[in-house]
Amino acid sequence: MKIILITGSTDGIGKQTALELALQNHQVIIHGRSKEKCLKTLEEIKSKSSNIKIDFVVADLANFNEVKQMAEEVKTKFDHLNVLINNAGVYLKKRMTDEKGIELTFKINHLAHFYLTYLLFDLIKKSDDGRIINVSSIAHENADDDLSDIMLEKDYSGYRSYANSKLHNILFTYALHRRIKNSNVKVFALHPGVISTKLLYEGFRISGSPPSVGSETPVYLATSNDVINESGKYFIKKKPVKSSKTSYNEKLQEELWDISIKLIGLDKDEVEKKFTA
Repeated sequence: MKIILITGSTDGIGKQTALELALQNHQVIIHGRSKEKCLKTLEEIKSKSSNIKIDFVVADLANFNEVKQMAEEVKTKFDHLNVLINNAGVYLKKRMTDEKGIELTFKINHLAHFYLTYLLFDLIKKSDDGRIINVSSIAHENADDDLSDIMLEKDYSGYRSYANSKLHNILFTYALHRRIKNSNVKVFALHPGVISTKLLYEGFRISGSPPSVGSETPVYLATSNDVINESGKYFIKKKPVKSSKTSYNEKLQEELWDISIKLIGLDKDEVEKKFTA
């Protein structure tokens, strides 16, 4: 049995992933912005899986204080964490920023997950086979090839912002893997497929495959013994594949790493110590 936290798991791919893992009798921690929605999802998964080992945490990923509070709650309740699935994501048609001017798609889809991973890494290290899974998208292939307009102050579009954030997920995966490759923790990125979710409809007004298809690769990466030696790779349909050429640019990976640390307000030496110790 694994203890598994899934961000953005009150609907779509995240919810289906939580259900599939609960059906395998893992201890699942649901995350959402609304306590009511978390409770509803928790009861639904318990009913469908007969698994009572379901918990939940509430946090708005657009608020770093709430991300920190969520991590503290997880650390209080659990003595280790086997898997962190960074799944939550938004698609915003109109450009929105926080009070410091950070563009919200970038903040929610990338920065919040960078921060959460940092906060929970020690807890993940306490498991024998820790795993961090970053849900990206094939949309990353259409992202900008540099970070010069990372806040998208020019020519904003929902798709551009979303695609960029999905590239950031992969850049983060590769940069993190370089730092933790000698530890007991693995990190993966994945494209779940074009799945019928609220995000897909709101962003593209199209439908796709059912969420049960979208959950296959995250569930596989969370549980399979076949991926123990595949850390630092990008997966589609449970197979490691090549991501975009831009995603392998180590200079870009490190540039994003440094920008992320600065925007979250972390100390670079402390971050390096955390991930390389």
